[in-house]
Amino acid sequence: MDRYARWNALLEILTDSGRISVEDAAERLDVSQATIRRDFDQLAQQQMITRTRGGAVANGVSYDLPLRYKTAKHAPEKQRIGAAAAALVSPGMVVALNGGTTTTEVARALAVRPELTGGVDDAQLTVVTNALNIANELLVRSRMKIVVTGGVVRPQSFELVGPLGGNILRDVTLDIALLGVDALDVTLGAAAHHEGEAAMNSLMVARARRVVIIADSSKLGGHAFARICPIDRIDTLVTDFNATPETLAAFAAAGVKIVTA
Repeated sequence: MDRYARWNALLEILTDSGRISVEDAAERLDVSQATIRRDFDQLAQQQMITRTRGGAVANGVSYDLPLRYKTAKHAPEKQRIGAAAAALVSPGMVVALNGGTTTTEVARALAVRPELTGGVDDAQLTVVTNALNIANELLVRSRMKIVVTGGVVRPQSFELVGPLGGNILRDVTLDIALLGVDALDVTLGAAAHHEGEAAMNSLMVARARRVVIIADSSKLGGHAFARICPIDRIDTLVTDFNATPETLAAFAAAGVKIVTA
């Protein structure tokens, strides 16, 4: 296990339990206590955790982990979901993508489809995004037309938020919005932990002819702080096979088309 995978695992443990000792962490990750102490010290320097005598406790920030620490969680499911969501995109579309680990997988799946990339002046796909990492993924791996919304960067997710980005989104028309969310509930709809991200995502929903929510099964039935849109605005849910039949049936009864990957 490399350093970033260990950090991700430690942050996930602290998110669940609130605290952990050096001895327990070393045993659970099968590394030395000296390695865990170094990891704790480095995470504390980044203000991700608070060091205690013999261990560490979670900071509030660990509730919404930075994107670079989320990549290892549910990775196979997110890759499958990303490929399934990318399959919904056809040449000539204008596609919106927000930030997140699952939508990053969508971008990677889009980038390797040769029928979606044209020359500089005849791009076969236009992607509108508020995520700097997704714009970078597509720029270096394809020849699509990329539109970045503008705004103020939120370091945890690499997303641009704020009124500057909203000005651009209000002036575009989207064929499809492919949105990752922090939670999706039949009653409460789609939501995000951060209100700035939710506001940008809501604008994408408002400008899109079709809205596709991309969420692994761990997000279904969950709650988050800021609502993106109600359930009746969502056309399709792309999720993984670990979602329970009862959960999927509830979304289907609400009029949402289900795609499992």
